[in-house]
Order: sequence, then C-alpha cells, then structure tokens
Amino acid sequence: MPTPTKGPRLGGSPSHQRLILANMSQQLFEHKRITTTVTKAKRLRPVAERLITFAKRGDLASRRRVMRSLTDKSVVHELFTTIAPAMAERPGGYTRITKIGYRSGDNAPMAVIELVMEPVASKSVVDEATQAANAAAASNQAAAPAAEAPAEPVVEESAAAEATASDLPAGSHAPLESGDAPEGFQIKGNRDSMKYHVPGSRWYENTRAEIWFDTADSAIAAGYAPAGGAAAQKVSE
Repeated sequence: MPTPTKGPRLGGSPSHQRLILANMSQQLFEHKRITTTVTKAKRLRPVAERLITFAKRGDLASRRRVMRSLTDKSVVHELFTTIAPAMAERPGGYTRITKIGYRSGDNAPMAVIELVMEPVASKSVVDEATQAANAAAASNQAAAPAAEAPAEPVVEESAAAEATASDLPAGSHAPLESGDAPEGFQIKGNRDSMKYHVPGSRWYENTRAEIWFDTADSAIAAGYAPAGGAAAQKVSE
C-alpha cells in the first residue's frame, strides 16, 4: 500500500479516502455547510473547490467529470445551477473553515466548512468607495481650522510658577537655571535629607542646592536641620 504524502490517510486505502472526500463534498454541496474534524475539513477543501471550478465551466465534459465523484444527480444539478453561478465572479476561495473547539469524548479538534456564497464586490465598486473615502478625508482636512498657538499652557505655566514661588518657605529661593546662588541666598538646602549646608562647611561644595536660604534661621524655620550637626554648620554664614 503506498504511503500518503501529506500525513495519515483518512481511510484504509487511497480509494477509500477518495470515496470519503467525494461523499463529504456531496454533503457540503447539499447542505452548504457541514461539521467535521479539522483534518477532514482541510482535506475536503481542495477537492470541493476543484469540483466547483469544473461546475463554473458549465459544459457537458465538466458535468460528466463532476458526476464521476458525485453520484446524486440532484446535488450535481444544484452545483451547476445555483452554486456555480453564485461564485462566477469569485476568483477562488470558495470555502471557509471555522474552528469550533473540541469534540467531547476523543477531544478531536472540530471545524465547520461552508460555502462562501456572499456576492463579491466588483473592482469598480471598490474603486468608487476608495475615491469617496479619499474625498471625504481631503474635505475634512480642508475644513479643519489652522493650528493656533494655544495661550492656555502659557497661562498655566505662569500660574504654576507663581504657585511654586508662593509655596516656598519664608527666606528661601528656588534654584536658578544657571546653578549659581541667588543674590542674598548662600545656604544650600537638600529636600530629600532635609539638611542645610552653610558656605565653608564640609559638604557644601559637593552638594547640589535644591532650595536656597538667606540665613540658617530661615532653614531651621522651614524644617531643615544642619548637616552633620549644629557644630558642623557654624563655619561661616
């Protein structure tokens, strides 16, 4: 017995497999959709679509070729008079396979294979729809107002700056963008550690000021403690 080229054979022999697929094709053309396993649905698809291709030719030779597989003359008549005309404009893809889960019992993956009977949109209809969509997009773009510089963010930034300045404790100043000390403010404050550093102290040069104070008393009043103790921050003020 020859070995199948595409996985296990459905039946016990090649002729048995051909009979299985022919019977399933006949059921598909009769009911327009059948439920079977995923493996059988994938094997059935090329067989059924080949028969539909013969039916689309519509001549006597094609009818005789189809009747070699389909034994029910009523199904052959349905194929040539109803199914084939409905797919005359379709270039291919006559069937659709939809997986529906697993069968209870042997847990085999199941699928529904059905005929795609929906009409195919012609190229002219697609082109008209594309042109209409492009025209609508162009009109929307033309109707859109020109981009204006929003004034609200400027107001919000200024308001935020004023709020930040008002939130600073008395006797303090926010850091300058240049990194230099503001005029009259020489004491550095670190908000993470809540410590302050006076000029000339041990860690003053290596500390990045997150807030500046004019005097040590202002830093203490704001809740900052002397870094390293009071003695370490009495070098110079």
